[in-house]
This record gives sequence, C-alpha cells and structure tokens, in this order.
Amino acid sequence: MTSYVLAQISDSLSDSGGIAVYNPANGRLLANVHSHDREEISSIIDRADAARPAWQKLTAQERANILRRWHSSILRHLEDLADLITWESGKPLREAKGEVAYGAAYVEWFAEEGKRAYGEVIPGFSARSRILTLRQAVGTCAAITPWNFPLAMITRKVAPALAAGCAIVLKPAEATPLTALALEKLAHLAGVPANLFRVVPTAEAAEIGSLFCSHPLVRKLSFTGSTRVGKILMAQAAQQVTRLSLELGGNAPFIVFDDADLDAAVEGALQSKFRNAGQTCVCTNRLLVQDTIHDAFVERLVARVEQLRMGDGTNPEVDLGPLIDAREAERVAMLTQEAVSGGCVVRAGGTEAEGAFYPATVLTGVTSDMPLVRDEIFGPVAPIISFSDEAEAVRIANDTIYGLAAYFYSRDIGRIWRVLEALEYGMVAVNEGILSSETAPFGGVKQSGMGREGASHGLNEYLDIKYGLLGGIAA
Repeated sequence: MTSYVLAQISDSLSDSGGIAVYNPANGRLLANVHSHDREEISSIIDRADAARPAWQKLTAQERANILRRWHSSILRHLEDLADLITWESGKPLREAKGEVAYGAAYVEWFAEEGKRAYGEVIPGFSARSRILTLRQAVGTCAAITPWNFPLAMITRKVAPALAAGCAIVLKPAEATPLTALALEKLAHLAGVPANLFRVVPTAEAAEIGSLFCSHPLVRKLSFTGSTRVGKILMAQAAQQVTRLSLELGGNAPFIVFDDADLDAAVEGALQSKFRNAGQTCVCTNRLLVQDTIHDAFVERLVARVEQLRMGDGTNPEVDLGPLIDAREAERVAMLTQEAVSGGCVVRAGGTEAEGAFYPATVLTGVTSDMPLVRDEIFGPVAPIISFSDEAEAVRIANDTIYGLAAYFYSRDIGRIWRVLEALEYGMVAVNEGILSSETAPFGGVKQSGMGREGASHGLNEYLDIKYGLLGGIAA
C-alpha cells in the first residue's frame, strides 16, 4: 500500500499499538495510527486557541487564498485520496472519487463565502445613535466526524470554520483516520497553520467527546453521528452552554406516487438506497409505493438491483462494496431476518452476510411497525411499503422521530407543493435521488439534529452576531 499522501502522514503511523485500521473488503491491516489521549488533546486545543488570533486578524481574502490552495491540492491528489477512502471504508472507487470532488467543493465554496460575512446597519431608535451588527468568529471549535464519508464530512466542518477565522480540532472515526490525516497534511502544506487545524485520532471516543464539551476554550462543537451519541454530547455541552451543530440519525422515506416517471423513480431509488452500500445518513430507509403501481415498480427495481455487482471497491466494475465491518453486516442480516420472519418476502438479494459483505436486497410485504422500518438500516436493504393515497403516504413518512431527508416522485405540480410542504424533514428532494451539494443547507429537524452545513448557512454556524450601538452622533 503506497501513495504520496500516505507517505506524508508517516509520522502519525506506528509499527504496532494505537488504532489498527483495516480494509473491510479483505480484513487486511492497513496501518496502526497513534491514538491521542485526553491530556494530549487538551494541550492541542490550547495551542489551537493560541494560534487563532493571528489567523482571525488575516483578511477574509487572505484566508480565502490559503483555502483555495488547499482545494487545489485536494483535487491534485484526487486519485491518492480516493484510494485511501476505498482502502479504509470499502467504498467503491468510483464513489470515492466522487466524494473527493464533493468534499473539495466545500473548501472552494467557503473560501469565497468567507468574504461575504456581512454585517448590517439598522435604522436606529434615536437621532443620537446608530445601530450596527458585526459577524465575528465563534472562536476555537471541535468536530467529530463519522466513517461513511471520511473526507467530505471533514471539509463540511473545517472549511467554514477556517473561512470564518476559527481554529478547529477534529476527531475522525476510528475506522477511517488515514483520510483525515492526509487531508490535514494537505491543508498544512497549503498554508493553514499547523496548530490551527489538527486531526486527533483516538481510541477514547467517549472521553474525548466529553473533553470537547467541557474544555473552557472550546466555543463550538460540530458532530455528525448517531442520535444516541448526539443526545449525550448535547447534555454534556449544556454544562458550558457550548454551541452545537448536530447532524444525527435519519429514516428517509422515498415515496413513489402513481403519476411518477417509474423509470426515473427506479434510478433515483438505486442512487439513494444503494450508494455506499446504504451507509449514508440521507440514504433511503423505506420505500413507499402507491398500490396501483406497486407491482410494476417492484418488478423494475428488482431487475436493476440484480444487475448491481458486489465486491472489493478497488475493482472499477464494482457497484456495491462491503459494509464498514462484519459486525455491521451481521446487524443488517438480523434486521432482515426478523422482517422475513414477520411476513416479508425477499424479492432480490438475501438474508445472510458474508464477512463484511451484504447483498443488495429488496423486500415486499413490509409494514411500518417493523424494526427494519423504524430503525436506521444503514445497509443495502430496500423495504417496500404499499400505500393507497397521498394522505396515507405523508402520514407514514412523518411517523418517525427523525427528520433529516425525504424523497418523492410525482409529476403533478399541485401534489409536489402539497407534499413538499407537508413532509417534516429538513431536506426534501423531488424527482431526484441525491440532494447533497455545497451550495445548499444540509441538516435535519426533530431528532435528526440542529444546524446546517453548506450554503451561507454553513458559514453562519461559525459566526457570532455582535450588536454595536454608537451613541453621541447628533449634536
């Protein structure tokens, strides 16, 4: 295993001990990474905060220039970074390359957006005074990122923080620290001060999450992960009223109405359900199909699912890689087996895992009370629920504690507006199976979290509004 970016992070690797990183496709050891302890990370936070004032004093244009160099470096090393993503996450190489380009787009976007952190002048209440607002950096930040998008989840947090003038210390997932370390190295080579942005892999996840919430210099924490862990961090952050951005679990419905373009809906379902083997936070979790077109849709979907090729993600012909590890594959198998025992029918795929691999699976006869529907599958299983009318579809779709992403297909403009407004989700895609973009605000409602990433809203997450009252103006 060789690559330019891997060579750049050799000082973070060790012959043994620390965090062992494995390729989920074959179980081979990729590297051992140094695990930072609480004392080390606390000191790193101190140094990040000390580096912050000089960075904050730079003009937005000067920070943008450095971020653009980082963006160019990411794209220049796209092949190497994609290899790393595939090696440690199992994601097919084609998808890994897409992730690198997608992640880099956030760096470019916020390099420019940082120059638009506008304040305002507000009509005053007195002839003697003027009211104005400034937008200023929150301060030193912390972030915790997951393994399913080991590059893009980092740039979505780090780029706006740096553009706003913040320092940031980031804990990557234990399964995928290599991509994070490579990204950090490229940022430093591009001119980001070494102490300002630090990646701190650790095997002490709970301990470091607690540190991020309690360290007196950490003003904001951004977390992407499970709702269960998000609630723990939220409770801990309350002790210091640490500002939070939380992107948590999802239970995305994919609704197909009887006036939909069925071929387009099938392709959208494939993209939304089976990308990264179903391991995305906005992945379709349940397909709701109107009863009058149910059989036709299932027939077409099954035909396409059976064409998906499963295997090692390094093979360019592969569509479906492994899950992150064998334990996750077995969890998905148990959910599926429970559903089949409850009366569901396997129309494609199966109910058995093979190591970390699980076949693309389609189930019919699914009811909305099954754990497969209530829980986040995070695997390549598509449960299909039949519904009779628009009101029932919206009711089933909203019957969840989650509210991250939703999808639906229809060609009736009246229905599109009604359903778009009725779905209780932070993001809704109409006649599309993928909705993420650096130009759009990404985030959820209900127990799917708070805050937004991307768009101008993503920059505002790292800015405070300061109100200034200027008196003594009039004679």
